[in-house]
Amino acid sequence: MNMNTSESILLNHRQGIATLTLNRPQARNALDVAMLENLPLLLEQIAADSTVRAVVITGAGTQAFCAGGDISGMDQAHPLAGDALAAQIARWARASVLLHTMPKPTLAVIDGVAAGAGMSLALACDLRLGTPRARFITAFARIGMSGDFGGSYFLTRLVGPARARELYLLSEAVGADAALALGLLNRLVPEEDLVGARDALLERLLAVPAEAIGHIKANLNLALEGDLARVISAEAAAMAHLSSSPHTLAASRQVLGKTHKPAP
Repeated sequence: MNMNTSESILLNHRQGIATLTLNRPQARNALDVAMLENLPLLLEQIAADSTVRAVVITGAGTQAFCAGGDISGMDQAHPLAGDALAAQIARWARASVLLHTMPKPTLAVIDGVAAGAGMSLALACDLRLGTPRARFITAFARIGMSGDFGGSYFLTRLVGPARARELYLLSEAVGADAALALGLLNRLVPEEDLVGARDALLERLLAVPAEAIGHIKANLNLALEGDLARVISAEAAAMAHLSSSPHTLAASRQVLGKTHKPAP
């Protein structure tokens, strides 16, 4: 995989796993203009790379996953206005779309605060693994803004409309235990167990045939918007397609072999 990265976004591609690290720990991994431009481009390349089976996004250090947009450089980030500015923000927010829709599992590893657009990026992922240091803050109301990167979409679907309105309007921090209870985190582990828990999750994800993962994500995303008839039709088509896949047949044989092992 040949990708243009920078010091502010590190990419590691190893054994089918692409790990993106937001690397501005001195600024709590806040997204500057270069990161806002590069992140969706990197994710587009990762999504198209058949050698990548799973994607991890995390932040450098132990203070933050990502503190959102770098408001100290907001004037530089937003030299445009009106429709031109809206188009620019939507282009940057394609990072969330790709994390949510690419036919590969995406995992956010959160060992600190996820705020604003950083929270949105985490919520766009299929799974979120965190430590007791993890905190979620919508943050936009605190600076007189309304929100971006799909946060309104993801949060409403994860916690329901009433709680999403509360979290956006009051901009209160959600600690790790509450985040786990709400579904903002899927797993909560001690800091010292984070790497092992991450690797265990990835091992389980990589054990599922890649094509099956793609169809599972497509079905679940359709279920967010489509009616029951469309979902059933899509599920049936995917099952029919996968039934003749050599990867599916191999996985089925493995399960049957485990189930039918003779007693010792």
